[in-house]
Parts: sequence; C-alpha cells; structure tokens
Amino acid sequence: MGAELLAAKGINVRFGRLQVLVDLDLTVNRGELLGIIGPNGAGKSTLLSVLGGTTSPQEGKILLEGVDITSKRSSWRSRQGIATSYQIPRPFLGMSVYENALVAAQFAGNLRGKEAQQAALEAISLAKLDGLADVQAKNLRLLDRKRLEVARALASKPRIMLLDEIAGGLTESEVPELLDLVRGVLDSGVTVVWIEHVVHALVSVATRMVCLTYGSILAEGNPHDVLASPEVRQVYLGIEPDEEILDVDGADAK
Repeated sequence: MGAELLAAKGINVRFGRLQVLVDLDLTVNRGELLGIIGPNGAGKSTLLSVLGGTTSPQEGKILLEGVDITSKRSSWRSRQGIATSYQIPRPFLGMSVYENALVAAQFAGNLRGKEAQQAALEAISLAKLDGLADVQAKNLRLLDRKRLEVARALASKPRIMLLDEIAGGLTESEVPELLDLVRGVLDSGVTVVWIEHVVHALVSVATRMVCLTYGSILAEGNPHDVLASPEVRQVYLGIEPDEEILDVDGADAK
C-alpha cells in the first residue's frame, strides 16, 4: 500500500441546524480501494462531495498529497486527478460513448488533441465499451450507462476515483460485471473510494473499509473485521451483537 494520497482533517459540515459531518478525519492511501458504508443519513455522500469539491466544509481541511486544497473547486480538483462517478449516470444523452469520453478528457482532464483522443479510447476500452463506442448514450442499458459514467471519469486520467453507489439499480447478475470493472480501475493504478449499499459487492473488492454513523467514523479496518464489529452490526445492519448473521461467503458469523 502506498503513502497518503488524500486526507480529510477535522471536517465539519452543517446544513442549517443539521450537522452532517462531525470532526471527521479520513485518510486515503495510494493504491487502495477504500469502501465506505453506513446507514442512510450517516453523511457518506456528503463526505464524498467534500472530497470532490462540490461541498465546502465549515471547518477542517482537505489535503492532496499533503497540500491544502480545501478552497479549490471541483473543476480544479478534477484536473489534479480527483474524479467522481455518480449513482445516477449523467452522460450527454445525444452524444456517442466516444464523444462523452472525449468531452470528459478535454474538460475534466484538460487534455487536448491526440492526447485527449487516446485517453478517451483507453477509458472506453477499460470500461469494456469498445463495441459501443459509436452508440448514443440514450440507447445504452443501465449497466452500460454505468460503465460509461466510469469511463468518463477515467478519461480525465485520475489518480483517485470517488464512486457513489454505482451498483444501485443493477440486478444480481449484473453486479459481478461491475465488480470486474472496478477491479480493472484499481489494477490500472487508480486509487478508489467507493460508497455502496450493496455490501457484499463492496466487501469483495475493498482493501479497507470505513463505517460512518451520525457523521463520524464508527469503525475502520479490514472489511470483514468491520462487518463483524458488534457496533456496526447493531447500528448499520440492525442486528443485536449476540445475533447470528450470514457473512458474505455464506457462512454463519458470530
């Protein structure tokens, strides 16, 4: 595992009287896949938007390789290698898969000419959309739209990719294809932070896991250890500490 790439230090976010993140500290290490789980309202998506630059904290700092980037906008962060892929795909529906990737390379990645074209083609290939490069985004099935969302992020040549519940809406048979895509992203050298409610998917690829509740970190560490934590079982899974649950491998866990 590499050194610290991205970090949140003492982050507080409030919307009116509602405090969503509370003195939160989080470190993302180069080369890891950090999975983030937690109940609805725990602050997961807000944390991702703070890291990506679309939400500004009232207190605290965001550091990229030790440099304070708290005041930098999301567009600036994307050019520095922080990309985001959302739960609901947001492609340009009237453009082809290739055109969508090319626009992302040019505007999010600040690439030009052949460099942008090559980045778009490489992103499409990694997302396994080669055969659909000329198809308009509006004609793609949901799984392929999600692939395109990841390809658009990849086309900006990111160092770190923030994934926001991208397995949402997929069938059980489609989830393994998405997992192969995420593994490919990680293997390509991109660090990944993934928020996901489909826990069995997340735990199968995450190298480290964090559980949030009420805007704070409840547990972090090895994914299986986090899920086995009595506090996580009770707060997130709704299971009392002395109850049995079925773990992700299909075996009863205490």
